[in-house]
Amino acid sequence: MTLVRHTLYMTGRHLRELWRQPWFVGVTLVQPVIWLLLFGTLFKRVIEIPGFHAHGSYIAFLVPGVVAMSAMFSSGWSGMALIEDVNKGVTDRFLVSPVRREALIAGRLVKEAVVVLIQSVIIVCLALIVGATFPGGLGGVIVLLAVGAVLGAAFGALSNGFALIMRQEEALIGAMQFLLLPLTFLSSAFLASNLIPHGMRVISDFNPLNWAVIAGRAATSNSPDWGLVASRAGFLLALLALLLAFATRAFRSYQRSV
Repeated sequence: MTLVRHTLYMTGRHLRELWRQPWFVGVTLVQPVIWLLLFGTLFKRVIEIPGFHAHGSYIAFLVPGVVAMSAMFSSGWSGMALIEDVNKGVTDRFLVSPVRREALIAGRLVKEAVVVLIQSVIIVCLALIVGATFPGGLGGVIVLLAVGAVLGAAFGALSNGFALIMRQEEALIGAMQFLLLPLTFLSSAFLASNLIPHGMRVISDFNPLNWAVIAGRAATSNSPDWGLVASRAGFLLALLALLLAFATRAFRSYQRSV
């Protein structure tokens, strides 16, 4: 219970920081909105390609991909705030407090999940406004939001782990850029998986972004495959646990170095 209490305390601290600068959510939404509205309009006839097998509009097909990409990109920069805290000495002050070390990481990840949920709700609402429908109903949308939050927390853990190892903003930016953009295009976010080249499709099977896209798309379809949703959600939860352990270990390594 001590870990939970400390995690909630640290989450509250980070959410108060977010409350003081709410523009952060809006800024990180610019790119997803461009993907959703401009890509959705520009490529709206893509669903007419034989074998696309999409129901409804291309925007509705695109929403799970945009939610997942938004979660990955916004959380991918979580480590920047940690580097700033390290440089200002804030992290070192926490090290002499009784707070659990795991909570120092977990609190940041819960905050990232909250940001992802806010962004995802806005994206879904925009899609509904421009005419998208989700045959899976409210339950399917909730699943979409949940897998987006888990994906965001996982990449937040990865970003924080890298930040504690590199401790330089330029290095973290380079590392995350090296991962985020390729993962985006090695997925079915923009195109049905059966139309992706075979080599890229094989790689996408191991792509966490694609797991979230598949789970969200299956949950919001007119005949949800809950087995598929559960398997991909399970993969994401396992990845989150692995990356949380990585970030915690990186934090302990940082602690020994100061």
